[in-house]
Amino acid sequence: MPNREFTPSSGNVFADLNLPHADDLLAKAELAAKIIAEIQRRRLTQSQAALLLGVDQPKVSALSKYRLEGFSVERLIRFLTSLNQDVEIVIRNKPRTRRQGRVFVTAA
Repeated sequence: MPNREFTPSSGNVFADLNLPHADDLLAKAELAAKIIAEIQRRRLTQSQAALLLGVDQPKVSALSKYRLEGFSVERLIRFLTSLNQDVEIVIRNKPRTRRQGRVFVTAA
């Protein structure tokens, strides 16, 4: 097996790719993953999910493909509450070892 070099991930693929607003992109992707998982857990069709979320079916299709450009964090949170999920936002001081605050999404 050839010796391959690699760079360890920071935990945020968007930051690793030097994309702007990487924390926001990661938060949106994690929220979308929870929405998609709940839709799948309930075995909802895209049309059924659209009705529950108050959007049209193409929006659910875009969401299921992680095409998140048209979705804000607030809108994704609203989708989760429409699916009877509680969303808790916790604000705390950042560690001194980090330069700036970050956004985290954690599922229970």
